[in-house]
Amino acid sequence: MAGGERVAVVPDPVGAGGRLRALTEDGVPAGAVERHPDLAAEVARREAARPPRWVWAATDEVYPWLLERSGTRPARCHDVKLVESLLLGQEGRHRRPRSLGAAWARLHGLPEPRDAPEPGADDQPVLFAADRRHLPPQADPLEALVAVHADQRRRTGAGEHPDRMALLCAAESAGALAAVEMGRDGLPWSATVHDELLIGLLGPRPAGGARPPLLSELALQIQDALGGRPVNPDSPAQVLPAFARVGVLLDSTRSHALRAVDHPAAALLLRYKELSRMHAAHGWAWRESWVRDGRFRAEYVVGGVVSGRWATRGGGALQIPRLLRAAVVADPGHRLVVADAGQLEPRVLAAMSGDPGLARASAAGDLYAALAQDAFQGDRSRAKIALLAAMYGQTSGAAGQLLAVMRRRFPAALALVESAARTGEAGGVVRSRLGRTSPTPSASRLIDEEADLSDGASPDLRAARSWGRFTRNFLIQASASDWALAMLAALRRRLTAIGPEPRLVFFQHDEVIVHTPEALAGAVCEAVTAAGEEARRLVFGDTAVRFPLETHAVECYADAK
Repeated sequence: MAGGERVAVVPDPVGAGGRLRALTEDGVPAGAVERHPDLAAEVARREAARPPRWVWAATDEVYPWLLERSGTRPARCHDVKLVESLLLGQEGRHRRPRSLGAAWARLHGLPEPRDAPEPGADDQPVLFAADRRHLPPQADPLEALVAVHADQRRRTGAGEHPDRMALLCAAESAGALAAVEMGRDGLPWSATVHDELLIGLLGPRPAGGARPPLLSELALQIQDALGGRPVNPDSPAQVLPAFARVGVLLDSTRSHALRAVDHPAAALLLRYKELSRMHAAHGWAWRESWVRDGRFRAEYVVGGVVSGRWATRGGGALQIPRLLRAAVVADPGHRLVVADAGQLEPRVLAAMSGDPGLARASAAGDLYAALAQDAFQGDRSRAKIALLAAMYGQTSGAAGQLLAVMRRRFPAALALVESAARTGEAGGVVRSRLGRTSPTPSASRLIDEEADLSDGASPDLRAARSWGRFTRNFLIQASASDWALAMLAALRRRLTAIGPEPRLVFFQHDEVIVHTPEALAGAVCEAVTAAGEEARRLVFGDTAVRFPLETHAVECYADAK
């Protein structure tokens, strides 16, 4: 993620051409504007000769266009839209639009155009339309890109930790490259296995929009258990009165409410809801929408969550049910290298706080077990509850007593998260290890529906406590995202060095999957381990805390767990 030559890239609105301009590391023009009739070919030529860092308005708009035309996979880029979002956060301006057009307007003291909403799963964004629409007619897109990029470089260096912010910008931009590539390559998906799983769970596929056989059978059983009168299990307005008629009063049909009820209809409804969700979220209709040519092709949204975690535009790529992981099957002669960073957030807390006791526990393969031996008489479950309570701000019940133990035995770790909570309660912001900044509270986000009102606290105080819990966890979760993005960028680079065939096909906050020829699986496993270690050094520096990645080379995703 080091510096070097930068080249600004602006494709033409139509056709295959476009313009380039070489820049210094600071963003100053280092050459004349170049026009190329085949822009993708020129990008490929330069990438093969001496890869620069490509500067463009938005990776998710420009890179698919380049990838489709040349197949070239750039080593590095600077994504203006993603970097602008990070810098706006650093400056306490989270709610400002982040597009190239908006950034250019701010530079010139003009009204800021609003960003276009993220397209939905069924919407296809018009190539480069968002930024071009936001730029006024008198603004040249290449000149605007060069000016905004130079301003971003200046602002990156103006923060409290410019080196960390530069690393975060580079990692976020590298993640954007990987996201496009994973969407294009896709996660191997077996329709045959998927069918077998669905039929085993739901029965044969029904015609039209009818319920699958097992759901229909469960609906009849629920109706019989509730007295025999017709009731639609998908309608709370019908289910709640039906339970009331048999003497069971419910506030809602949510799973936690049903689990507290000792009635046969409740267990049946829980099973119905579980299978109904499977049918709706990952059933036959889902596969027809999202699986093409034996690949599940997700649309990732980099930085889609304020903590830096990714989101998706539909498809549920980050929530593949455990039951359906058997449908993720490597191609013949290939393997899936599945790597999981276990207990990532507790290790982040240990590294950030420098707490010696927690650092010692993190040296073990199972941090919770080591913590239990150190402070909780060997009771792993109590140790886990205590550590999660510290990170998430849980104080009620047994968690409150366990927190007292944590505070005595691991004072530096507790001081870190409690300081973050106090900052949030006061309306302040906290920053991840590399500088991702928490948003400031707004009235609409300070509502905590599950807050304990018995203490008579005022609405303002309850809101402050709610935001304190958010900033407490943001500090850890966002720093975990820093490590995961740095690991992803390092792994992508190392896979490229191995050869063209190992491909990243899945990523979420603590897990990656690489699809690789079987003969290269060992090299890929080594690359994963090295990438995790590189990310540890880059993000956390000289720390004794380790971030082990448990790696499995398997034919089927389900076999890795």
